[in-house]
Amino acid sequence: MIDHQTADSGGIRLAYRAIGPEDAPPLLLLHALGESSADWGGVAEAFAVHWRVYALDLRGHGQSDWPGEYSLELMRDDVLEFMDGSSLDRVDVIGHSMGGIVGYLLAQAAPPRVHRLVLEDVPAPLPRERSITTRPDGPLPYDWAMVQAIKAQIDDPDSIWLEQLSRITASTLVIGGGPESPIPQERVAELARRIRGSRHITIPAGHLIHQAEPEAFTDAVLGFLLAAVTSQP
Repeated sequence: MIDHQTADSGGIRLAYRAIGPEDAPPLLLLHALGESSADWGGVAEAFAVHWRVYALDLRGHGQSDWPGEYSLELMRDDVLEFMDGSSLDRVDVIGHSMGGIVGYLLAQAAPPRVHRLVLEDVPAPLPRERSITTRPDGPLPYDWAMVQAIKAQIDDPDSIWLEQLSRITASTLVIGGGPESPIPQERVAELARRIRGSRHITIPAGHLIHQAEPEAFTDAVLGFLLAAVTSQP
């Protein structure tokens, strides 16, 4: 993908990479905790054949601002601000792990703004046992304060997230990583069950599906997204 561009999103600088025809429908790629827009490098070109692809560095990550204030709701709001500032009225979204949470929060908060939604190895927002995470040595490509804040929310999510999954109107594909993933797959299945009309498949590649099995991932996602296009009246 090309080098970063930047946009102002609610007072913070959000970095992103864009690829694909400028007049094509928009597709947002939202990365996992501790990753960045570069994480999508192996699959973005396959999507850029059909979409204008925007891969964002979410706040506290990569070349976006590290403002010291973090929550998944703020990340959602940043994405909405990015869409407004870029004149993107309605988008398709692919979110991996944490990025998938941001994606479904976006689809809950603004149903008309999300057309189709792909959630890669994302569990239902249910409480989980907390674990202690130690900061890695040396400089990091993300803000450690962000990791602590976001992990606390994932460990003990707001109950409204679960309740409002039924508000999602976007056509949704939920992809689980199978038994090698550290994400409990029954929770991925529960997420799919809670989103009305969603489709649930498994690609047994572990948590990093789009990296471990990029061809299988892009085939599945393109099949879903393009079928949704051709099935429209």
